[in-house]
Amino acid sequence: MINMTEFTEMNLKPELVEALRRIGFTQTTEVQTAAIPEMLAGKNMVVRAKTGSGKTGAFMIPIVQKIKGSHHLDALVLVPTRELALQVEKFAASFCAPLGIRTVTVYGGASINMQMQAIDRGVNVVVGTPGRIIDLLERRALDIGEIKYMVLDEADQMLDMGFIEDVEYIMQRAPPDKQLVMFSATMPKEIMHLADRYTDNNNVKIRIGEEEDITVNTIQHFYTYAPGKMKFSALLAYIDEYKPKKAIIFARTKHDADVIHKVLVKSNHNAILLHGGLTQAKRERSLHHFREGAQFMIATNVAARGLDIADVTDIINFGTPDAPNVYVHRVGRSARMGKEGRAFTIAENYEREQIKDIQFYANVKLNQITLNLDKFRDVQLPSREEMYRDREPNRSGGGGRGMRPRGRRFSGGGGERGGQHHGGGEHRGSGEHRGGEHHGGGGGHRSGGGFRGGRGRRGGFGPRQHDRNF
Repeated sequence: MINMTEFTEMNLKPELVEALRRIGFTQTTEVQTAAIPEMLAGKNMVVRAKTGSGKTGAFMIPIVQKIKGSHHLDALVLVPTRELALQVEKFAASFCAPLGIRTVTVYGGASINMQMQAIDRGVNVVVGTPGRIIDLLERRALDIGEIKYMVLDEADQMLDMGFIEDVEYIMQRAPPDKQLVMFSATMPKEIMHLADRYTDNNNVKIRIGEEEDITVNTIQHFYTYAPGKMKFSALLAYIDEYKPKKAIIFARTKHDADVIHKVLVKSNHNAILLHGGLTQAKRERSLHHFREGAQFMIATNVAARGLDIADVTDIINFGTPDAPNVYVHRVGRSARMGKEGRAFTIAENYEREQIKDIQFYANVKLNQITLNLDKFRDVQLPSREEMYRDREPNRSGGGGRGMRPRGRRFSGGGGERGGQHHGGGEHRGSGEHRGGEHHGGGGGHRSGGGFRGGRGRRGGFGPRQHDRNF
């Protein structure tokens, strides 16, 4: 256990300490105590720390400390999703602007022309997703040839999503003497090899918490078995009995999420949606409403990592996740910064092995609970007409560039990478294959944490269909 310290004791410039104080940051978290001095000393680092431990501050604070203030690009921060990019930008902007430090966030689903204009006006830090960074590099709108600092945030998620090829392409455009810092909730061997290769084995490895302590130890883990339509009854019964104050409900597909949302709204619950079938503007509104008071957010895996939403008390898995590491990523959304939380999984009877795998991988005990379903046995699912009446219209914005000259491959459960397909406003072609930087499906997980044995058919809404967005 590393002792906490005050920012005033970390040899930071007074104006930075004051800017942090104004946003309520006076004391470091454990990962910040360990990582900030090493980064200030110019060390390359690989940092393993749980989601919700203060990792963003651990790299943004030393970057701001070391930047001189002229509007020259000094730092590139790579993140796997646009939501995480916006979150990093929000945190950085809260104390960078008073110091004259300019940050720009770039991601698919937003106007690339506006992002290019923002970069052209001068910027110190660019935060972005791999696909959009490559777009800008290939258009020669972004030059990272003289950056001093490069950060990979949620590096293991980028591995899971098949972005490592993109990441390496970007790293090869950066100077070899840059300071490289990786933050990750887990440390798969592929991430370690990547760090060693690009730092000539010259890096500091920081591990916060015990190796087997993958999930936050203040989370209670529960599950129940419910077949088919009864999963909705179990969901409503859990809400009725446990009364979650603020919960994220994870669905496997956009369709599942839409159905759950309509069921909850019909039951007079304050619920919002977040998935790749929505426009970027609607997704940002959903996040705003959830942060400002909505009780439930129904989401696909887009929200499973990186989002910093305060006071989430419950994570509900509507079906077992694709792999045990996905469970870990999801439940990291509750019990943030040491608070208590609950994780509840609604499983089919044939998913007993998946429950065992989660317990083995995450080293946690999932306690089976029995719910009183009597009040909710006759829950009415929305009709086909209801489901299609409010469907988000398909939008195609921006012209496609076609295939890149670099040889590209296919990754994930159907997410086509060859043509750099993006979601939202950067939608190229149809299907929003990458959903704004995120590959489809759980079938592409390569982190070694997959389920043991075959999966067979998944229930709920017929044969399993991987969500092509998230």
